[in-house]
Amino acid sequence: MILPIVGYGDPVLRKVGEDITPEYPQLKELIDNMYDTMYNAYGVGLAAPQIGLAIRLFVIDTEPFSDGDDISAEEKAQLKVFKKTFINAKILKEEGEEWGFNEGCLSIPDVREDVYRNERVTIEYCDENFVKHTEVYDGLIARVIQHEYDHIEGILFTDKISTLKRTLIKKKLQNIMDGKARPDYRMRFYNKKGR
Repeated sequence: MILPIVGYGDPVLRKVGEDITPEYPQLKELIDNMYDTMYNAYGVGLAAPQIGLAIRLFVIDTEPFSDGDDISAEEKAQLKVFKKTFINAKILKEEGEEWGFNEGCLSIPDVREDVYRNERVTIEYCDENFVKHTEVYDGLIARVIQHEYDHIEGILFTDKISTLKRTLIKKKLQNIMDGKARPDYRMRFYNKKGR
């Protein structure tokens, strides 16, 4: 089932997610719905806060990035098959050079900015069967993980850009809060006037 994506300004996007257990209600269905919602919006990642749940869960499928021109054949092959569910994730280490990449977010439609992140992450998480893993990722996969991980920490990519750039996009962010953005997927807008 395709769920509405929560828009910028909703307080749930600023909450630190809570760990969940295998007994979390209808977890398999929730994960399936998150993938459906992400694919419907042509995203490569989606975190639970983006559908209104302050829990430590996000899903990633980097296949759309696999046809980029400026990446190696090896990275293309990795991106093509990287599809994972991350539950109760904890980044243990971020290392390597910081590099810039033009990021966007399904909760912040029509806003894209260059964000600098470390090239490598070590992450501990449970998969959808609650099997624990500790893995190291780099490149675009590491970047998508860091972006989605930020969501479960209450951080948005717009927090990582300069004050000047934030000032320049202020009107766009206000329009999203007011429900004036018109992405081609379902959204739930936080309209301050209505609260």
